[in-house]
Amino acid sequence: MNASSNSPLIPVYTSHGDVEAFLAYPYLFNRIGDWVGWVTPKRAVYSVLGYYVGYLTNDPRILRKRATSTLKPRLSPPPSPDRILPPATVPLAPLMSELTHSLVDVLQDEPERIHTVDRGEFREDLD
Repeated sequence: MNASSNSPLIPVYTSHGDVEAFLAYPYLFNRIGDWVGWVTPKRAVYSVLGYYVGYLTNDPRILRKRATSTLKPRLSPPPSPDRILPPATVPLAPLMSELTHSLVDVLQDEPERIHTVDRGEFREDLD
């Protein structure tokens, strides 16, 4: 499945204004084009292993409330998409609102929550 042919490629920013991911709905990709997660119709963001990561804002950023990472059920991931070729240039980030202490910018402060299929602390062992 080629995600980039079905949806426009949307840069996802950190609170510092750096592009750390791309969204080709519903798939999320890292800066080099590897699949790292997906977004539900209600804007919930999940890792490639099906774990809740946070939610997508209008900025767009991926935020998470500090105490909610384990409260959401694990979901079955959609079929794995093809890699994408990220654009060479992206628009500057919009002005970002300040975050309250109860919110975490996932791509900036907890990037280990968004990872490829072959990485991450929750991946299954090969034993």
